[in-house]
Amino acid sequence: MPQSAPSPSVPFRYSVTIDNTGIGFSEASGLTLEHEVFKDRDGKNAQWGEIKMPGRPKVSDVTLKKGLCTSDNRFYEWIMKCRNTLECKDISVNLLDEEGKPRMIWKLLKAWPAKIEEHPSKGDSNEVVIESITLAYEEIRMETR
Repeated sequence: MPQSAPSPSVPFRYSVTIDNTGIGFSEASGLTLEHEVFKDRDGKNAQWGEIKMPGRPKVSDVTLKKGLCTSDNRFYEWIMKCRNTLECKDISVNLLDEEGKPRMIWKLLKAWPAKIEEHPSKGDSNEVVIESITLAYEEIRMETR
């Protein structure tokens, strides 16, 4: 019997674990790992063109978005601490399925808040105010479940 292909994950919601506490987020972007491309042309090589090899790994900042909760200011407190002394933490970004179980986990090592931004809505609307947190980090690892 042929084996079925794995089904793609539908981005349902995210949970971010920081200091052993889970925080819900509706969006996560920038979970990227790439390598610089190193180009070389060896004089002894019969090939006329350049060869490309992987160089240093590069990571981009991760941006997380959620509804603003006025009683939870842990990211603001963290970014304020980093003004004087950099406080890096290991963070897990968990993609949750419909049942709330992790399908994929990105581990951001030595992360720190680079930016916090509030996206206010108009005073006469019934939209939720969105808070976005941008994290800088040094290394990313990915696990699937």
